[in-house]
Amino acid sequence: MAAMASLHLKTSPHSISKLPKPYSPAAAAAVALPIRRLRGASRSATRISASLIDPDGGRLVELFVPEWEKGSKLKAANELPRITLSEIDLQWVHVLSEGWASPLKGFMREAEFLQTLHFNAIRLDNGSLVNMSVPIVLAIDDAQKTRVGSSASVALVDERDDVVAVLSNIEIYKHNKEERIARTWGTTAPGLPYVDEAITHAGNWLVGGDLEVINPVKYEDGLDRFRLSPAQLRDEFERRNADAVFAFQLRNPVHNGHALLMTDTRRRLLEMGYKNPVLLLHPLGGYTKADDVPLSWRMKQHEKVLEDGVLDPETTVVSIFPSPMHYAGPTEVQWHAKARINAGANFYIVGRDPAGMGHPLEKRDLYDADHGKKVLSMAPGLERLNILPFKVAAYDKTQNKMAFFDPTRAQDFVFISGTKMRTLAKNKESPPDGFMCPGGWKVLVDYYDSLSLSDNGRVPEPIPA
Repeated sequence: MAAMASLHLKTSPHSISKLPKPYSPAAAAAVALPIRRLRGASRSATRISASLIDPDGGRLVELFVPEWEKGSKLKAANELPRITLSEIDLQWVHVLSEGWASPLKGFMREAEFLQTLHFNAIRLDNGSLVNMSVPIVLAIDDAQKTRVGSSASVALVDERDDVVAVLSNIEIYKHNKEERIARTWGTTAPGLPYVDEAITHAGNWLVGGDLEVINPVKYEDGLDRFRLSPAQLRDEFERRNADAVFAFQLRNPVHNGHALLMTDTRRRLLEMGYKNPVLLLHPLGGYTKADDVPLSWRMKQHEKVLEDGVLDPETTVVSIFPSPMHYAGPTEVQWHAKARINAGANFYIVGRDPAGMGHPLEKRDLYDADHGKKVLSMAPGLERLNILPFKVAAYDKTQNKMAFFDPTRAQDFVFISGTKMRTLAKNKESPPDGFMCPGGWKVLVDYYDSLSLSDNGRVPEPIPA
């Protein structure tokens, strides 16, 4: 296979002039982690096959209106009661429309919502279970509920009042916020980012129904070409003749410890007998809390990491996962894993405290750091997915590089936390040689420098997407 850029492009002929330069052929992105299977013996045998894993429910559920039908659908939508979508609501429309939440056909009705809250799974008509751990719901307030009245359908519009989609055969039911928060996060402590952003001030009702998307969600931020749908990703994996797909999600900059873990995972998959395992490097692109590095800067940092030739573009697909981030720990990591099944991944890499965060009131982690990987190994509806736990990587002072931690010589290793990394970047200090490629580190320094410029009343220079 000829060398190729690690980013599969999704563009129109009219947008070429706006595209950033592609990654160099020397760039790469392969995530790999040592495999310690947490599943029982009955699941331990690995079948080597060139076919991709089936989506949940047996088929990918895409919710787009066919081109030939858009005119009539839009005309009908303009006669319906309208619900204005928030930014996060639009992200969920994006998620649903492309089939990340297959087999869901729209925002959850009450039965699906209750199964998600209480069982972290939804039972299909044939009796089988699919994992569904995070409610995908649309909140409305009393005034909106009144405007909907007895209508069986509603139009969903963006902030410009342009129709995005229609929700049909709707069901309106009570939005019990306290129960939703308690069961999703395991706490109702104030200060949970997603709760503050999307739930606390949301309406007291939820509306579910069948979603038909007339105008697919676009962000016009220079990054739409990286937002590959599950169907597009499956096509790319088939084109590359992948016989295994291993997914790695991140919402942070990539350092050389990540690269080490990524490379080692692919090596181990090859040792297991796979001929062409392909990495899905899949940064989260929806809502994140205010102190996370924004997506555009993370993508720029990833680009620099790839340009340094750390990883192999032949065996990597880099794309953006459009889901909002809950920071709901072991509950949310099930959603992250389930969505990647629908994109064709049959291996999922999980690390310390996945989807976790610090407790909003106390100086401790909100979740047990090991519970995410343990929950994934037991979660209903995820039996087909192979879980790849992280092996701990740290900075080895004797080798001046990131290496797997050796407890027999613990004194030789330094753990550089995310907080420490951010502090160094903010202060324009350099990390130890071998921690991160120079180009990637410069992007981080530039990002924090732009925040400083903004704080001083100056507008920071925009970065190329």
